[in-house]
Amino acid sequence: MPSAKKLPLEATRAGKNHQASNNVETRNLASLMGGKSPQEEKQTNGIIALLSNPSSFRLLLVWGVLFASGLGLALNVYRLQIVKAPTLLAKARQQQMVYLRPFVPRRAIVDRNGNVLATDRPAYTLFAHPKLFKQSKSAIATKLSGTLGISADALVTMFNQRDSGIRVAYSLTEEQADNIAQLRNDGLELIQNYARLYPQKDLAADVVGYVDVDHRGQAGVEYSQENLLVRAVRTVRLSRAGNGTLMPDHLPEGLLHFDDLRLQLTIDSRLQRAARSALKQQIELFRAKRGTVIVMDARDGALLALVAEPTYDPNEYFNSDVGLFKNWALADLYEPGSTFKPLNVAIALEAGAITPETTFYDGGNIQVAGWQIKNAEPGRHGRLTISEILQYSSNIGMVQIIQQMKPSVYYGWLERLGLGQTAGIDLPFESPGQMKSSEQFTSSRIEPATTSFGQGFSLTPIHLAQMHASLANGGKLITPHLVRGLFDTQGQVFWQPNQPTPRPLFSPKTTQTVLEMMEAVVVKGTGKAAQIPGYRIGGKTGTAQKASSTGGYSSARITSFVGILPVDSPRYVVLAVVDEPKGENAYGSTVAAPVVKSVMEALISIEQIPPSAEK
Repeated sequence: MPSAKKLPLEATRAGKNHQASNNVETRNLASLMGGKSPQEEKQTNGIIALLSNPSSFRLLLVWGVLFASGLGLALNVYRLQIVKAPTLLAKARQQQMVYLRPFVPRRAIVDRNGNVLATDRPAYTLFAHPKLFKQSKSAIATKLSGTLGISADALVTMFNQRDSGIRVAYSLTEEQADNIAQLRNDGLELIQNYARLYPQKDLAADVVGYVDVDHRGQAGVEYSQENLLVRAVRTVRLSRAGNGTLMPDHLPEGLLHFDDLRLQLTIDSRLQRAARSALKQQIELFRAKRGTVIVMDARDGALLALVAEPTYDPNEYFNSDVGLFKNWALADLYEPGSTFKPLNVAIALEAGAITPETTFYDGGNIQVAGWQIKNAEPGRHGRLTISEILQYSSNIGMVQIIQQMKPSVYYGWLERLGLGQTAGIDLPFESPGQMKSSEQFTSSRIEPATTSFGQGFSLTPIHLAQMHASLANGGKLITPHLVRGLFDTQGQVFWQPNQPTPRPLFSPKTTQTVLEMMEAVVVKGTGKAAQIPGYRIGGKTGTAQKASSTGGYSSARITSFVGILPVDSPRYVVLAVVDEPKGENAYGSTVAAPVVKSVMEALISIEQIPPSAEK
């Protein structure tokens, strides 16, 4: 190969200098054109070339999309798992879980012998959808009429109201529902629920009460003992399958198993029926406004009967006057009149103000602080013993008895009796009695005088029965009650209430003395209508004028009679009160005493009380 020609040294140096000069110029030109060096320009050209290559561009685009997607996914995961986690968890549980509170029937209510007074039973509501009828409205109405007890014309009128969703009847029995189902008519729909049934109807409505459409007690024991009648039931959480159906394998064990406890009352249905019958007879005979009968076991305050008339059927409470829902024997006040006199005698004896041998002169009237007081019946009785004062129901004699005590002492005894308070019965809506303040009572001579014969203050019939029970049990103030406890169907006790400790009032000697005086009232006084051959009965009549809303007293009367059986072994107190009887012969002896006699005769039979021993 021919050898390369060597350039002169100056030429070489000149070339290098020229190249350096060109590089400087190139850099200067690059600065003027954007500041890119040839190396940067080369990189730029490489990118341009890469972008100009379709395959390379797609690769870069895919990687860019993947990177952006991954970043977006990461941000969304953070938002869902961290930021919105609580909200989404709540929504998921709402969709996947169902919270149910199963319906558990109320406990039954029974009397002391186990007779059912209230229970839950399956009931049905009938809806009609006329647009689905395959037969004429009149034809379907005719078929339903006999089962429902509704006329066919009335049913057709219902069917014409609208095309669907007509409630035709509710609280239908299973038998009625079966009869309707057997008709197999399109357009009739039966919805099952539970309803409260009162098999005895109006027999014990004054005591039992009723429940409303929400199955909540509104009166009587159904209201006051709601916590005992409602079985405890917890809310159940169930899983839902993907299609929305509940998964039964997730039901808690024993969910639908509940106790067989029943609320047992002290009431005896047989005695309750006898008392209501006797009371209704006298109310109708004397065209009275209302009445009540109370039978109490004086040993512990248990009520064997508590009747108020008129009453209502708790199965159809919605058809009754709301005023009937409160038991007026414990909700309304009245002035007891002469039935309070035996208690005043017991107070005077216990306070030492009198003895059984003390006598007073009844001149027919007496002046007290400018007020003239007379007996209910005109005339004078002359000198009377304490027993005769009760026997003749002498107002004059009672005023003189109470005048033997200082007003402050007498007022203190009235407070010990519980006047102005409630009796404490386990039924709702009991009213406290009313009496004058201590200052009013002790500063006026007329107040103790009128109180001596049962006027000037007011109380409830149940409170008066409680006070007379203290005369029958040896002097202890007990608490009237109706609830015996929770028992299972085998009669085993599960729970019983703790009654307040009886509070001593009178000595047994005092109460026995007063009982014998009350026996004289029945044997030869105003209570002869309550006599039962072979039995020693103590009693006291009462005929009081009713206080007027405008002040003073009206011409209306309230009659009463309280009896204690038997005097030789006192145990039962029977009180009858009849409000506003009509007629000139309407007195405690003629209106209320016969009621007490009838009730005592039933009581003797039911309790198998032996005849009294001969005196």
